[in-house]
Amino acid sequence: ALFPPYLNLLHLSAFIQPGLIPPANLSIKAYLSLRFPARFSSLSTLSTVWVSTDHDDIERVAKSWGAKVHRRSKEVSRDCSTSLETIQEFLKENPEVSVVCNIQATSPCLHPSHLQEALKKITEEGYDSVFSVVRRYQFRWTEGLWLNPQNLNPAKRPRRQDWNGELYENGSFYFATRDLTGLTGSVTYFEMEPQHSVDIDVDIDWPVAEQRVLRFGYFGRGVTLMFCKVSGCLTNGKVFLSVCGEDMVSLHTRDTTGLRMLQKDGVEVRPVAFFNGAADEKVTGCEVFQVGEDPLKDVETKFKNLEWKDVAYIGNDAADVSCLSLAGLSAVPADAPACAAQVAKYTCKNVGGSGAVREFAEHVMQQKEQAKAQMKQDRIDRNNF
Repeated sequence: ALFPPYLNLLHLSAFIQPGLIPPANLSIKAYLSLRFPARFSSLSTLSTVWVSTDHDDIERVAKSWGAKVHRRSKEVSRDCSTSLETIQEFLKENPEVSVVCNIQATSPCLHPSHLQEALKKITEEGYDSVFSVVRRYQFRWTEGLWLNPQNLNPAKRPRRQDWNGELYENGSFYFATRDLTGLTGSVTYFEMEPQHSVDIDVDIDWPVAEQRVLRFGYFGRGVTLMFCKVSGCLTNGKVFLSVCGEDMVSLHTRDTTGLRMLQKDGVEVRPVAFFNGAADEKVTGCEVFQVGEDPLKDVETKFKNLEWKDVAYIGNDAADVSCLSLAGLSAVPADAPACAAQVAKYTCKNVGGSGAVREFAEHVMQQKEQAKAQMKQDRIDRNNF
């Protein structure tokens, strides 16, 4: 059989030079280059999700997000090595694989629905290879002694709405059966919308890609549960002592309003505290969840069969790293330490206790709306338009 359970997703990930991205963007760098296992591991049509790399840090992060790792040999890890060489090595080491999908690390706005539709062209329509394209409306000229138009008559320059444009290979993904890992055999294409066709080639592409991800990236089908760290996120981490010797903390009304916005939108909100949180329950209107030194263990003990892709988590310290990595949406305040910021999918512009929670709440709600819009879009048959 050419199809599941032997369909595999392969992500070719090279080491990204540290100087390419400023430290402030490390979290988005991680999302753009490595977070793909969390986006696609839930697809029922996939047997396994792999990251192919020769770098220790990439291997560690990929495994933390549930992917298997193909450790590339030196022969296919050179600057002159091609993707095809790496795929051929992977297939040689994994003879059970019948269909492979190669996803590029620099295509951060790829959605699971794109792969599902593209795969049907192999499983249902009988094609051997499928690759992604985007439609562009650009006039091409060739240089020489004279400039020569390639795809237009300058005397009859068409309007955009009167021209179907041209299909360009965007490199986002490639499907192929085992014996035809190049674009050979019966070949067809899958057309992606322009807003999802994002590519990163040079350092100046990163700021644009970051904004595209926040608006058009895939973050799951919508958050139903949010955990919010109290100390350092909902508060600024400072503890005041009253004249009576009681501990006191301060909360920003913007943050508590943000929690109520989520509750009104149907999200269960559970502040996470490492100390007695009775006072916090009175102010926030949420039941505070008490945790110990290992929040992940306590969360999974309390919430059985938790679907992390539907969870949002905002934390600010090393103890939160595991939860930040697993959550479908995760964030840290602007003043969070590097160990937490590097694994979070979103870094707030505000610091803890000064609007970071409200900012993340608005981000969660925005992604919920985007997920709803995507679900509606998935039902539209574009061939009828």
